[in-house]
Amino acid sequence: MKSFEYTIKDPMGVHARPAGILVKEAKTYKSKITISFNGKKEEATKLMKIMGMGIKTGNTITVEVEGEDEDAACEGMKKFLEGNL
Repeated sequence: MKSFEYTIKDPMGVHARPAGILVKEAKTYKSKITISFNGKKEEATKLMKIMGMGIKTGNTITVEVEGEDEDAACEGMKKFLEGNL
């Protein structure tokens, strides 16, 4: 299992558009990707669950990746977050 932390920089936080793209990105990997924030832990492939976490600008999330392509998935998710959130 691999994990990393990321601080949200998007002024609107995790809202519908980037959350939808995040889910689409997460679905391209075979590994299970979860996002943890404020005591909640949700699969990155569940749009409504991610949006319901209430992640705002300046909040730090933890991304955990576990599975057969976890190295690629971890790097891909880091790049996605840096470029979109």
